[in-house]
Amino acid sequence: MSDFDFEGVFEEDYLHFYEPMLTERTEADVETIVSLLERESGAEILDCPCGHGRISNALAARGFRVTGIDASELFLERARADAQAQGLDAEYVQGDMRKLPWRDRFDALVNWFTSFGYFSDEQNQAVLREFHDALRPGGRLILETQNITRILLQPRPQHWLERDGDLMLDEWKLDVENARFVTERTVVRGGRTRRTQFVIRWFSPPELRVWLEDAGFENVRMPGLEPETRLLVVADRPPER
Repeated sequence: MSDFDFEGVFEEDYLHFYEPMLTERTEADVETIVSLLERESGAEILDCPCGHGRISNALAARGFRVTGIDASELFLERARADAQAQGLDAEYVQGDMRKLPWRDRFDALVNWFTSFGYFSDEQNQAVLREFHDALRPGGRLILETQNITRILLQPRPQHWLERDGDLMLDEWKLDVENARFVTERTVVRGGRTRRTQFVIRWFSPPELRVWLEDAGFENVRMPGLEPETRLLVVADRPPER
């Protein structure tokens, strides 16, 4: 089994189990994002990766010009359908965050819900450089991920979701040497059992700040960071001088 089984994790079971929880938190997430963006309606935003469009479409509903990119065509189809149903103008593109097709285009880039750290350190650092280059000079990155301090203070090595009699169970362990969460997922749904695995890189705030600065960002800050909160990161691409 590969370290991150992308096709096995990001598929219809994911939407089945996660959608109610994600929908419930969308309004609060978008309020936080908009407050951190500090951009006017009409600004051009990239949601990367965008998943099934819950953040992208909510931002589009607030008047932002939104593009979402994701590797999953299933998720993109759902995002497009939801945008059409709401009469929203949002662009959705299939692609890989390690090689974004834009340069100097966006006023801000949103990377939300622990969507960074999927790859090797070399590739993760390349992702940050892609984020930087996709932004216009003066553009802003907003990233939300796990806070390792919170995890260590309140460890929950087992986590499960239930819906309509179905079960998704995650069991994780810390790969301390490589600073990763290694999670084995078991899905019991419709009379079948399926197992998959994924990994997520975790960061200390100083380490992530260094990575972002090495990628070309400045003014890296982590607003509201406390041991019990998730890690929010705001960083800016320097303006032209």
